[in-house]
Amino acid sequence: MRLDKFLKVSRIIKRRPVAKEVADKGRIQINGVLAKSSSNVKIGDQVKIQFGNKILEIEVLELRDSTKKEDAEKMYQIISEKRVENSDDV
Repeated sequence: MRLDKFLKVSRIIKRRPVAKEVADKGRIQINGVLAKSSSNVKIGDQVKIQFGNKILEIEVLELRDSTKKEDAEKMYQIISEKRVENSDDV
């Protein structure tokens, strides 16, 4: 599944164009490798996303084409969630 679609369906990022923009700015890594919005995500992958002053690290548990809001969180598990003081350091 494409990274931008996974982020939208899992509701980590609400809109697909926003997910694409974040990925294309170099703020997302899959298994430690810089990812583009078209990168493939597989079950077991670790995805690291930088949102402004927050870094979210998740593990992909499920891939679905669509999901209900209450089931979206079952698609991933949060590994860590950190705040960073200066977003230029990352």
